[in-house]
Amino acid sequence: MRKSVQNTEIGAEMLLTYLYPELEDKWIVRYDGTFYRNYSHDAMEISPEEATVWLSRDGLLDLLPQGLLSMEDDLKSGDVQEKHRQLNLQRRVLSEAFLPFDSVEFRRRLKVEKDVSELLSDKLSFILRTFFGYDIEAEKNPYIREFAVLLPYIRHWRGDMEMLRRLLSSVFDCEVVRRDGRFSEEDSTRAWIPHIRFELLKPDLTAEEFRTLQADILPLRDFLSEWFMPAEVRLDILVRHHSASPRLDENMILDYNTEL
Repeated sequence: MRKSVQNTEIGAEMLLTYLYPELEDKWIVRYDGTFYRNYSHDAMEISPEEATVWLSRDGLLDLLPQGLLSMEDDLKSGDVQEKHRQLNLQRRVLSEAFLPFDSVEFRRRLKVEKDVSELLSDKLSFILRTFFGYDIEAEKNPYIREFAVLLPYIRHWRGDMEMLRRLLSSVFDCEVVRRDGRFSEEDSTRAWIPHIRFELLKPDLTAEEFRTLQADILPLRDFLSEWFMPAEVRLDILVRHHSASPRLDENMILDYNTEL
């Protein structure tokens, strides 16, 4: 069954390597030509059952000089419709003849993409381990792993609270509200430090989901405080329930927004 591709940015080699790594040596590629490129995706359609992908690119046949496929005056005399039908038939036959060459070349590019991805992954691990003293391969927290890959760019983003809010929203796939305040261990306004609080608006979590998320957020907060926040700023990340307000006639129970 064919599947339309929704992402317009990612290249076909990267997409297929990520989604179907087991089909690396089996893909059959059909090039529909660059005519579609301005309003279509790189990988227009995918059929994993048939290991076939349709691309908005020119294949080897499209790169041949036009004179090798037909004469310039083929459609200038005789039965134009019949000649046009014959030319289309000839092109379909040639497309099938070139199919093995196109597919082998595409599989070669898939292997190159896989090798480059592995090389970049190893490079990132080496950089984090050597220059930041951080072993991402040993990290079990999935959210920390998401932020750890940004450490090489940390000098641009440290202290950028709005950027951090957007990153949290992307990683947790929810709306994130930022609240700025003051913090003092002695509850005094005479000696305080800036207090940044990010609230993750997660709808309808179960008690177990909330406990699991909260357990993952605590080490993430410590990681972000160390790498993304200025030393004099206190950071907190909270999970908030986010849904429509219950009606008065509904059962009212305490949820994880409640503070006693």
